[in-house]
Amino acid sequence: QNATVSKEFVGKTAGEFADAHTQATSIRNILRDTLTELEGYKTKLNEAISRGEKKNLTVITTAGGGFTVTMNIHPDRAAKGTTVPEHVAQDVTALRDEVQKILDDATASDDSAGKVLQALVDQSRLGFSDASYANRDAAADAVKEADELAALARKKTEDLTVEDFDRLNAGLKKYANDDLFAEEFARNLGPRGTLDFWTGLNDPHSAYAVGSKRVDQYDDLQKNLSLTLANATQSDTAGMTEWKSGMVDLVDKPVGRNGGFPLGAQVMSNLMRWGDYDDRFLVDYGDKLIDAEKKFTGNGRHGAWQRMGMDPLVNRTGTDSGWDPMTGYLKALSNSPDAATEFFNGDFVTKDEDHDFTEKKDGKDVKRSLSNFDYLFEERDWPMDQDDKGEDSIAGRNNLALALEAATTGHPAGELPTSDTPPHNAEQAKLMESLVASVSDNNERVTDHGYMSDSLGQIASEYLPDINRAMTDDGDGDTDRLFPVAGTEAELDHRDVTRFLFTVGQNPEGYAAVEVGQKDYMSRLMEYHLNPDLPAGERYAQDPQFVVEQIAKGSGEVSGTLAQGRAEAVAGEAEEKDKAYEHSIAQRKNFISGAVGTVTGVGASFITSPVGGAAAGGAAGTATSMVLEEIFKDAEGKAKDDAGPVMGEYWETGLDSNSKYTEMAAEEAAKGHRRTDLPDVGEWARDGAQRGFKESGTNVSAMASDLKTDI
Repeated sequence: QNATVSKEFVGKTAGEFADAHTQATSIRNILRDTLTELEGYKTKLNEAISRGEKKNLTVITTAGGGFTVTMNIHPDRAAKGTTVPEHVAQDVTALRDEVQKILDDATASDDSAGKVLQALVDQSRLGFSDASYANRDAAADAVKEADELAALARKKTEDLTVEDFDRLNAGLKKYANDDLFAEEFARNLGPRGTLDFWTGLNDPHSAYAVGSKRVDQYDDLQKNLSLTLANATQSDTAGMTEWKSGMVDLVDKPVGRNGGFPLGAQVMSNLMRWGDYDDRFLVDYGDKLIDAEKKFTGNGRHGAWQRMGMDPLVNRTGTDSGWDPMTGYLKALSNSPDAATEFFNGDFVTKDEDHDFTEKKDGKDVKRSLSNFDYLFEERDWPMDQDDKGEDSIAGRNNLALALEAATTGHPAGELPTSDTPPHNAEQAKLMESLVASVSDNNERVTDHGYMSDSLGQIASEYLPDINRAMTDDGDGDTDRLFPVAGTEAELDHRDVTRFLFTVGQNPEGYAAVEVGQKDYMSRLMEYHLNPDLPAGERYAQDPQFVVEQIAKGSGEVSGTLAQGRAEAVAGEAEEKDKAYEHSIAQRKNFISGAVGTVTGVGASFITSPVGGAAAGGAAGTATSMVLEEIFKDAEGKAKDDAGPVMGEYWETGLDSNSKYTEMAAEEAAKGHRRTDLPDVGEWARDGAQRGFKESGTNVSAMASDLKTDI
């Protein structure tokens, strides 16, 4: 536990030092650049004064910081025999104007440096900013461009030209990741100005001139604006603090023409689909959005946010109309794990509120409390929507799955964990427990929306230690040493896990994520537990045969349960659907690419002693790498095979394949540790894997028979 806490602390501290160095470097670069300019102006000033002296002119200061040009030596007071240079009135004016221009340019240089330096240090209220600038001009240009583009965005939509649109789109694309630009642009545009700009641009009446020529580029502008605003919210300046507060206040306010719909949330949520928004802002925004949801749905009694035929689009990605603000907001959460975890664990309704959600207690229906997860995953009446092809939109629930992936794993959805991903905390584990129990309670929440399964499969692959523990039915916790867990364990029920895996296994992508992950995890366990230097206190048992058999048995049950879900899905359309499974496993290789070894988050959630070496650091050992490569090779071959599976043969094939991979993992782990004392280790693993795979059939029949279709 101390190592876990210390690692996170050291990581954050190292990040602060890096930011401090970046900020100091930027400040140095800006000051150095400004110094060079000021020295240049000083040289020009001296040269101008020197030229003036050759015409008997001098420059002297006046009260208040001004200056005047006058004769250096009056001819009447010149020494006898001295020739005084002559000049005309135009020479006086020219010198005055030249000196004034030099001073104006120097002042502009100094003021510009002051502005960007102030903006730079204001970015972070505590700690340091990671904004990086090579010179003063780069920072000053970013601020200047932000001011000019914000002015364009504030124009009335009907006055916006195609040229204005093009400049806005190009500028936002170029500067979206520039910290000073993003803060300056968002602050100058303001929260209401931001909403008015996007609302007006999507209004076909007021934006006809631009829309008729550039509507096909609205999606690009939406992305570039979203990235810019996300970057801006990371700033701690007083102006952005006010901006964030103002935007939250506008969540439930009408911003459409004539004071009608859409509401602020229906507009802003569509500008949150890209980028990493500030966590605190996202949570505050989400709380206000939930309040609006409760208001317009009667505390969840009915649906809301339904787009009518004449309502303009406020989302230009083609996936949905954008009228359901939850869709865009959930996409934002998928990029911000900490905010997602906090949001889903928040309250939707409590027992004391006026609502219709009940549960059985002592034979009676009583009101139940619902978290935001409970409401969105189980109870919400999702509005009907269409994509740009006229088909039913899946964006809302798909973004829900992505947000849950981020919330439970601790990293953005669609990415793999790294060695720096923290172990699961109590809030993440709590959410995982709720997710598994909910799918177990009603698996149609997933099977009716199979596109959610890829995220659920990734989630499961990162909770394999917790899942394997649950399937041991160990009452006294001895198997905790067999399946070590860093951070907080998700305490799962064996029946719920079986039903969850059976459900996820019915989708090719979900199946692939867990199946590949389980083989990765099993191989690592073999490498870890067969290490002869493993301290006695961390050993599961003294008998290596028993240890290997138990690892293999647990892995076999996971794979067998997934296989039955797969069989459920391919029944009746075996050949076509089964090839999709092999293809998904093969594609998994492309997803993990060079990151083999961080497939399941083992580097984050699989704690070992220092002798664990590669397993503790997240890198794959020889056994793990070889097993994964064998899985991918087999999948690629089967995906090209013309023969379709027969159900009985498929079960036998799955049993054989699982046994082969497990036997290989044990043998390679023993070889890697030079365990010549374990000549039968492969046979132990094969026997355990077969027992676990076969037991999965019994367990699915006993625990999930109601989920199976009679064939």
